[in-house]
Formats: sequence, C-alpha cells, structure tokens
Amino acid sequence: MKKLLLTLSLVFLSIMFSGAWSGQSAKEERQKKFQEKKKRLQENQETLKMLYKYAPESRNMLLRSYAYATFTNFNIYLFLVSAEGGHGVAHNNRTGKNTYMNMASGGIGLGLGVKNFRGVFLFKDKRVFDNFINKGWEANIQADAAAKFGNDGGAVNAAMTIAPGVRLYKITENGLALDATIQGTKYWKDEDLN
Repeated sequence: MKKLLLTLSLVFLSIMFSGAWSGQSAKEERQKKFQEKKKRLQENQETLKMLYKYAPESRNMLLRSYAYATFTNFNIYLFLVSAEGGHGVAHNNRTGKNTYMNMASGGIGLGLGVKNFRGVFLFKDKRVFDNFINKGWEANIQADAAAKFGNDGGAVNAAMTIAPGVRLYKITENGLALDATIQGTKYWKDEDLN
C-alpha cells in the first residue's frame, strides 16, 4: 500500500511539475511572440513616418488603398552572392487586422557590404491583398523609376506599380529609392505570429 501511495504521489508530482514547467514555457513563448509583434508594429510606424517625410502625398494614397504592408529588409552583399531577409506587417485598412509576414531572397551580383531598406506595398483591392497574405507572393519582376527626385518633392511617381493592383515605395537611408527592384523576393505569412 505504501508503495502504491508513493508511486501515485510521484506520478502526481511529476504531472504537476511537468504542467508547471510547460506552463512557464508556454508563457515565455507567448511573451516572446508579443515582443516580436510589438517590435514589428514599431518598425511599421517608423517606416510610415519615413515614407510621409519623403513622399507626403503617400499618406492619402495609403489611406485610399484597401490595405498596405511595410517591410524592413536587410541585404548582405559578399562578392558575387547577395542575400536578403526581413519581416513586416500587412494591415487591412477595412478591418484593421494585422498579418505578420516574412520575406527572403538571394541572388548573384557584384558588391560588398550590408544595406538595409524599407518597403511599403499598397494594395488596390481585397483580391490582390488576400492573395498576397494567404498564398504568399514571389516577385519576379523589376521596376525602375521613370523620374529622378529633387529636393522640392515630385515623389508621386515614387510608388512603382510592380504587379496589377500592387504599388511599392522603396525607402533607403537617403530617402526614396530610384528603383523598386524586388526581383526574386518571396513574401509569406509568419505562421508563428499569426
């Protein structure tokens, strides 16, 4: 009888402790996800501030869009190989819902160093936006700016049409980029955060 009680006690204690440990782990995991979402939302706001600074008319374009997405990207160039990775937030202007996204690409080209840029996508309608977040999206095109930008503005053309119903602003440390090259870049929903 004592052995049975001891065995049952040990089983009970092991269940209690394993539950406590897994609860703590789950709590830590929720906290980590919360912090990552918070970081991405802060980067989203920083990106929008940068965009409005360099292209003030973009605020109205963004508000009129069905949805938008902001991405923070980091490029690494090492001789003939380049790699890019980043993350972002897709925001539905109609519902207010955020979807957390990832992106990555790789390529071949000359260069050395690290460069970062931010991208803001504008989506014309629900179909285009839903396709972007639910099916992922792979950009196999390259758009080049038709106009150069001066100190006095003229950045309306800075939003490049990169696919039917999708426009892109690309921002670097120096302001709006003169190209919207995103060839070979894949975007997909972050399953851990959604």
